[in-house]
Amino acid sequence: MSVDFRRPRRLISLMIGVALLAALGFEVFQWTYCYWYVENGKSLLLTYKGLPLPILGFNLEAAPEGQLAEVDEDGRPKQKGILAEMVGPGRHFYFPLFWECEKVPDVLVEPGSVAIVISRVGKKQATGQFLVDGDIGQTEYRGTMRKLLGPGRYRINPKAYEVTVIKGEEVKKTEGQEKRSGWVLIKPGYVGVVTNLTDNPLTKAVTGIQNNVLPPGLYPINKEEQQVDVVKVGYREKSIITKLLTQPDGIMKLDQSGEPTVMNDESGFEFKSDDGFQIRIDFTAIWGIMPDQAADLIRKFGDEDAVEDKVVMPQIESICQNHGRKLKAAEFLDGKIRQTYQDGVSKDFAEVLDGKGLSVLYGLVRNIYIPQEVRLPIQQGYIADELKITREQQQLTAMTEADLREAEEKVKLQTEQIRVETEKLVAAKLAEGQKTAAETIAETTKKVAAIASKTAEIDKDATVLLGTAKAKSKTLSEEAKAEKFQLAVEAFGSGQAYNQWVFAQGLPADLELNLIYSGEGTLWTDLKGFGDAMLGKQSKQLQGGSPQNPIRPGANR
Repeated sequence: MSVDFRRPRRLISLMIGVALLAALGFEVFQWTYCYWYVENGKSLLLTYKGLPLPILGFNLEAAPEGQLAEVDEDGRPKQKGILAEMVGPGRHFYFPLFWECEKVPDVLVEPGSVAIVISRVGKKQATGQFLVDGDIGQTEYRGTMRKLLGPGRYRINPKAYEVTVIKGEEVKKTEGQEKRSGWVLIKPGYVGVVTNLTDNPLTKAVTGIQNNVLPPGLYPINKEEQQVDVVKVGYREKSIITKLLTQPDGIMKLDQSGEPTVMNDESGFEFKSDDGFQIRIDFTAIWGIMPDQAADLIRKFGDEDAVEDKVVMPQIESICQNHGRKLKAAEFLDGKIRQTYQDGVSKDFAEVLDGKGLSVLYGLVRNIYIPQEVRLPIQQGYIADELKITREQQQLTAMTEADLREAEEKVKLQTEQIRVETEKLVAAKLAEGQKTAAETIAETTKKVAAIASKTAEIDKDATVLLGTAKAKSKTLSEEAKAEKFQLAVEAFGSGQAYNQWVFAQGLPADLELNLIYSGEGTLWTDLKGFGDAMLGKQSKQLQGGSPQNPIRPGANR
């Protein structure tokens, strides 16, 4: 029985072809309908739709209203709805039957800007509460987030959070006040007074103006939570100046008494004296706001311009009038009374502003302008009095000058007398000095002669002693030599033996002695032996030589 193997092979080939076509179709479907490419600066918002039809009774419930869909630990949806987390740039594949995808741009907050975020998901807050604590993705309640976003790029789910970017600083003017929020810049020399619009349970701050101010710097301020008043701190100057008339060439115009002429306007500060004359003054106030005073001043007056309008200027006017109305116009010309007036105004001005929470450095009345009809008679009377005093002083000066001349002559006479007396004293002292010098020279000469005589006597004694010592020394030396020879003779036993020893000491060290014995009739024989001995010695010298006297060949023997 034969078996046909071609049919199974065809079946296998068919199955492989179908599988390849299915794989190819799946790839085409995936890259055509499931493919999402997310560019840089964008994110993909995901909404899980669930299965189109219940399969085996399994399907997910939709997320509650106002909530995002929950996911498990592996990131798989547990509910239908919008997912909190978005995917970033890159290639992504999501089956369109299960997922709904939407590209959304990232939130960009540029430098110098801040962003306010409103949470659209979460629980509802209690009545009166509208701020939300926490970061993006961690908020529990709906409402405006207390925390602002600084410069940067953020991936924020637009279905969960609404973002409003505020560029720079926002200024809100209310009744002349400027309330600032956003990216608030506080320059050096200024501080920021913070007004809380609601309580902050985290910092325990309550609604209202805060006592602690912001030092210079950059601050992100949430306009839903806080507003800032920027206040200049330190001292400032406020002057009230009276305008004066000038000539066409610009030189100040003077009246008959040489005083400046006041313009007929409302410049300066004007009040009536006790006797009804119009008095004008110039006043300068150096006042300021310190950092620890800024919050209280905003609380009381609204802003620093209101402080000047409501406190400084009214107090200058009130204090100057209260003190000035007690004096008559003529009294302002009296130096002591005028000084008392100025000191009283400065003192009261400093006390009042200090009570209002302001710092005062100076409050000065600078110039006081008195009407000419009051000033001119008084000034003329002063001039007459001054002329009288001047004449009296001139008379006193003449008398004093005469006394001076007389004193000068007395000084000259006294000077001459002192010169003569001085010369006499100098001559007496000079003579006395010369006498003392001569006596000193004579005494010195006498002492020198006595010393020379004593020196000669000492030299004589020294010469005698020296001659005696030399003679005695020579005698002792000769005696020692004699005693030496005597001891030597005694040692050798006789004088002849000592002389022989001295003779022997004088012989050369290399002296050689040969004893030659001769008898009767043997002279020539003995001479022969003597000659052989001498020749033998010379032969040795020729062979070896002597270091003291070497014998050269050919020398005479």
